[in-house]
Amino acid sequence: MVIKIGFVKIGNIGSAPILELLLDERAEREDIDVRVVTSGAKMGVDQAEEISKKMVDYKPNFVVTTSPNATLPGPSKIREILKEAGIPLIVISDSPAKKAIKQIEDMGQGYIIVEADSMIGARKEFLDPVEMALFNADLIKVLSITGAFSIIYTEMDKLINAFKKGETPALPRIVIDKERAINAAGFQNPYARVKAMAAYEIARRVADLSVEGCFMVKEWERYTALVAAAHEMMRTASILADEAREIEKNSDAVLRMPHHSDGTVMQKRKLIEKPRKPGE
Repeated sequence: MVIKIGFVKIGNIGSAPILELLLDERAEREDIDVRVVTSGAKMGVDQAEEISKKMVDYKPNFVVTTSPNATLPGPSKIREILKEAGIPLIVISDSPAKKAIKQIEDMGQGYIIVEADSMIGARKEFLDPVEMALFNADLIKVLSITGAFSIIYTEMDKLINAFKKGETPALPRIVIDKERAINAAGFQNPYARVKAMAAYEIARRVADLSVEGCFMVKEWERYTALVAAAHEMMRTASILADEAREIEKNSDAVLRMPHHSDGTVMQKRKLIEKPRKPGE
């Protein structure tokens, strides 16, 4: 049985660029079929309606939608359209989306809120295409190593397996804080664990400076310095996360969880060993 999965991306968060690839890292899975529709950087209601209708036409088993601040009109319109179409939906968003949790739950939909998926320093005096790409590269590294991505793809795999069994899936309702993320990362060395925890928490607090610089401070010299400081924090978080992984590599203990072609999540620790299916 092939499960059809849709990804509707409106605007951008750090979790969005490679989200669908987390399910099929070697392009070998035979149990899923994926489609992605996106509005790019724009987040208007018109864009939301257009991409949502395209996704409804695909007739997926379930949809994952990503956006900054899921309370905004564009992301909210996506939820409404998918609800009307009767398609199960998971919202993946950042900390401001916590304000939408009750609405999402009342609509019978799921959510994964990633606290460390912080806002970028979007001021024209500072942010150019290269700086934007570097920020997202640093953030993706933090979310990868600290366990946030592990939670996201594990939850999506649970849904896939439920549909394959003909069951009605329980949609995730999760807020990924630093402890939840680090527990999912599977670190064995305590120093690796605390470095990763520090990385996640620094990345989470990047949003404080970005919001201050983008929305609260009006003097351009001040807000330019604030958003630049936020990006330095994200770079530092990325370095700490990388150091955590290097500690695990030094003891040959990196947790790897590749997908088998049938969708089963396998596991291994040592570099020179074969990954095993559960129970093997």
